[in-house]
Amino acid sequence: MSTIYDIDKMETLRRQAAVQPHGMKRFRNALFKNGQSWDAALEVLPEEGRALFSEQIVPECLELRERHDSAVDGASKLIFQTKDGHLIESVVLRPRTGRTSICISSQVGCACYCSFCATGKMGFTRNLASAEILDQVTQANRLLKSEGRVIRNVVFMGMGEPLLNLNEVFASVDFLTAVPFFNLSGARVTVSTVGIPDAMACFTGRFPSVRLALSLHSARQEVRERLMPQARRFPLDMLRGALVNAAGNGTVMIEYLMLLGVNDGPEDLAALVEYLGDIPVHINIIPFNEYAGCSLQGTPQSGREHFANELKAAGFDTTLRYSLGSDIAAACGQLVKHKKEQMHGTG
Repeated sequence: MSTIYDIDKMETLRRQAAVQPHGMKRFRNALFKNGQSWDAALEVLPEEGRALFSEQIVPECLELRERHDSAVDGASKLIFQTKDGHLIESVVLRPRTGRTSICISSQVGCACYCSFCATGKMGFTRNLASAEILDQVTQANRLLKSEGRVIRNVVFMGMGEPLLNLNEVFASVDFLTAVPFFNLSGARVTVSTVGIPDAMACFTGRFPSVRLALSLHSARQEVRERLMPQARRFPLDMLRGALVNAAGNGTVMIEYLMLLGVNDGPEDLAALVEYLGDIPVHINIIPFNEYAGCSLQGTPQSGREHFANELKAAGFDTTLRYSLGSDIAAACGQLVKHKKEQMHGTG
């Protein structure tokens, strides 16, 4: 059976059921813009069309298994199960000063093995299909409807490396930004990467208005290699060319996770300033979120503030970020690939 994200199948059914284009528009709006349930969306269709759509369309391709709500900052962690039994996580963020956002996953696990990220420690299982990526947003919107909220920002910063799942991520971004569906502007979608030059060029060429976020974390090659194994394959000099090209095509953000005694010294600051030079980027200074089994420590807030102020003084647009959802292990770097037996029980 097809999903609600199969555009061709939905159009075929529309014609078979003789649903007028304006009726199909109302149906799509109910599903993707208004956060209505499948049954409520079906009510929009003529009676003869409801049975056909019900018989041939699967409204959800993920099952929501758990929801954890932060008692501190309003974040919610959603644990979904795929049809083949794998578990992934999404995080809904409700910042007091901004629009409701969701951090979504693009893979089951991750093959990049970054030392500061819990997901990488769990290994890689498979890529998510575009329908599985998009269903995280659709289901979150349904949950948020009772709060009078709707997802306004979608961030590919959950489990996995999006640019190692290029085709499915491209299809997802197309759907998210398409007027008939979610109709999000490019500025409301962000795709994060550890830095894969060819894929970055592909992405920014295809989606110049969508934000690309580069997880840099160090402008010193030896330090970056210790933090991110992918840096050995794609060294800083190779990455810089892709970064210049990406910044010329659209909006690029530099993510800089601050780790005590690792990448927060004067030499690290100087290297970062020199490396970025006059490339038009926005730098996000990010706190480290601890997780079990990791010996790294985050730079204290005073150190992060000093680092950010020095970058501002050097002429860079810089934001000091704060984590949401850390009390429910939903902050950046804390998402993990649960074992199936943890959810199903071992008997």
